Amino acid sequence: MRGPAEFWDKAADKYSKKPVKDMASYDKTLDCARKHLSASDNVLELGCGTGTTALLLGPDVKQITASDISSRMIEIAREKSATREVENVRFAQGTLFDEGLEKGSFDVVMGFNFLHLLEDIPGAVHRVNALLKPGGLFISKTACLAEQSRLWSLLLAAMKALGFAPYVACLKVAELEDIITSAHFEILETGLYPASPPSRFIVARKS
Repeated sequence: MRGPAEFWDKAADKYSKKPVKDMASYDKTLDCARKHLSASDNVLELGCGTGTTALLLGPDVKQITASDISSRMIEIAREKSATREVENVRFAQGTLFDEGLEKGSFDVVMGFNFLHLLEDIPGAVHRVNALLKPGGLFISKTACLAEQSRLWSLLLAAMKALGFAPYVACLKVAELEDIITSAHFEILETGLYPASPPSRFIVARKS
């Protein structure tokens, strides 16, 4: 069975050519994130994919380290970066638990469409907390598919078994928010972008 890195390596080229399905929700996500960013921020983006979000938010911060488990996604992100005038975004292949990520070194950690792809979400959120400076922000958007019909989870399980989908956790909004607050975060802002299927935008401060 393929692991997540292999899955996303294979999917990367097709993924990079797909347009954003809901541009209004994507733009709303970026606008809400920008409200919490400053020009002095050292930012880590997790699960950056092909780098579009990091390159768009780069001008709003001091620097972004954008990482992804897929080496092919990072190759495509670097190709994009070479054609744009954004010099403060660095792309790196890796995971949230890489030893090279120094504890207490980031003002902001971002993870858009990231948490629901992890098997140990509580462990990941605790790790995010450790990487943040005191008072640092975790800005995330997470699909909460358990708010939909149970057919979603059955369909995803079948697709994963056939190799057509990665692991996807089916979360409820309340469950996701409880995981974040249990990892010593205070939730400052929430939203649904889009509302259906529900994708929960959360800004949380390390407490």
